[in-house]
Amino acid sequence: MTKQNFDFIQSLAYEETGILLPERKKHMVYSRLSRRLRHLGLENFNQYCDHVQSDPDELMNFVNALTTNLTAFFREEHHFNYLDKEIAPLWRKRRNKRLRIWSSACSTGEEPYSIAMTLAEHFSGAEWDLKILATDLDTNVLNKAAKGCYSEDSITDLPARYRKKYIKTSPDGIQMKQSIQKKIHFKQLNLLQKWPMAGLFDVIFCRNVLIYFDNETKAKIIAKFRKLLAPDGLLFIGHSETLTNLSDEFELIGQTIYQPLRGGHAKVSGERKKALTG
Repeated sequence: MTKQNFDFIQSLAYEETGILLPERKKHMVYSRLSRRLRHLGLENFNQYCDHVQSDPDELMNFVNALTTNLTAFFREEHHFNYLDKEIAPLWRKRRNKRLRIWSSACSTGEEPYSIAMTLAEHFSGAEWDLKILATDLDTNVLNKAAKGCYSEDSITDLPARYRKKYIKTSPDGIQMKQSIQKKIHFKQLNLLQKWPMAGLFDVIFCRNVLIYFDNETKAKIIAKFRKLLAPDGLLFIGHSETLTNLSDEFELIGQTIYQPLRGGHAKVSGERKKALTG
């Protein structure tokens, strides 16, 4: 891989995904894209760079190869505890029975399934209209997520009540039950391109994604999240991320949990404030 090849790959990755590939990522890029060269029968990266420019199908393979997908069930457990113990009890008092959640970088599906299992404990009745949108840039991981099949090792730490109610064994390991799968709609989405959603979300998860973007791209995405959040909605981000110096439209109300500002002040109920402060 020549410097010219890497410069081209850096530029294309940023243009298509907004992901920054610093020089220290060169070995990773080489390793992942070398598999594409072998698959295509190409001899060098000059040929690959020419090919990816002329073949739209390979452009998607290029994006999939460079996308990092590290996830686990109930990763960053404090977010799910907050949904379970603090938010769900408040939602149950609402007259509006419509609940919309968006997992905006769902990877292989562990995050939206964790959300679904958490909320199903509270909103399984027919009167509740609960739907979870799960999106990702990578079509390969979305296909796995939609199948809902995982290894036994991946659910070792799953609470017994969830295993009993929402998971069954399969020849390949475990399978999410239909009762939980039907709550989630999986769809391919590039966060840098036009978003088709129009309705308001009660919660948006965007965890461990912003770290891959530059500040300008982060700010644009956060501003779009704000427009799609309900006035009392919540934005959950990753443990190493922050909205500081990126947006003045949110207030931090919990551990990497943000709420939109309204009229210069966060609209946080007294009950929620009490819950947050103990």
